Amino acid sequence: MVYLQLILGFALLVAGAEALVRGAVSVAVRFGVSPLLIGLTLVGFGTSTPELVTSLQAALGGFPGIAIGNVVGSNIANILLILGVAAIIMPLAIDPVSFRRDGTAIAITTALAAGLIIYGSLDRWMGSVLIFALLVYLVVAYRSDCSSVATGGPQDDPVGVAVPGPVWVALGLALGGIAVTILGARLTVDAAVVLALLWGMSETVVGLTVVAVGTSLPELVTSVMAALRCQSGIAFGNVIGSNIYNILGILGFTALIRPIPIPPQIAQLDVWVMLAATLALIIAVLAWRRIGRGTGLVFLGAYAAYTAWLVGGV
Repeated sequence: MVYLQLILGFALLVAGAEALVRGAVSVAVRFGVSPLLIGLTLVGFGTSTPELVTSLQAALGGFPGIAIGNVVGSNIANILLILGVAAIIMPLAIDPVSFRRDGTAIAITTALAAGLIIYGSLDRWMGSVLIFALLVYLVVAYRSDCSSVATGGPQDDPVGVAVPGPVWVALGLALGGIAVTILGARLTVDAAVVLALLWGMSETVVGLTVVAVGTSLPELVTSVMAALRCQSGIAFGNVIGSNIYNILGILGFTALIRPIPIPPQIAQLDVWVMLAATLALIIAVLAWRRIGRGTGLVFLGAYAAYTAWLVGGV
């Protein structure tokens, strides 16, 4: 039964990601905005729903380490694991003009998250500041994207991913894809945890590996499907949008609902890995204007080393 659940979960992940990518590209074409903006918003925020639910439940349950560690761990996995896999499948070309905006945003938000972690607590006023910053970023991103599209001409769909029909069909397909992807991730994680415990893995190792990667499965499968469909904007925007939303949105909402202390253990290693991964991403894009297969392999190797360090320290 557990194996059937695992197979069903993966099937839903693939089907949901395919629908999400097709719907997202269709929404971009209908509204005349770039796939990158849709990746940053609709796709990036939608696939971060598991992280939001996990952090809120952990905060309300009195587990601040899980609430904060979930965000930090997911951001690390998004860059090193997800972009690494997507780039190996299909090198991701990055628009340097858009990245000046989004690269600046992810650098500022990551540095802000590091400052909060080092400060040692997450209070309600901090949550308000984070959510306000998220709203400002969305407005700036939308306005700059509209200006860029107006200058460069209407958006098209060169690989035929968009589906015909009115905009509500495209939006429904994207939202349905998000829901199916999240359901598939939940089934997959639950089955994987059961199997890991049956195989003799400790709960701590399961939490650091299976559950941590499990909440990022929607981003992983969506970025992989986008890469296979030659949609670099959605594959890359999904990761950037998720990381920004994880910090500004998830930490912001969590702090508003339940102010929490930040465990000092996270400040000893994980926050520095998150900072280093973000810096590596920015340097790679500024240097080559793309994330190629070589960079993807380096990212994957770094994530494997980080995971091995975590497991070895348990």
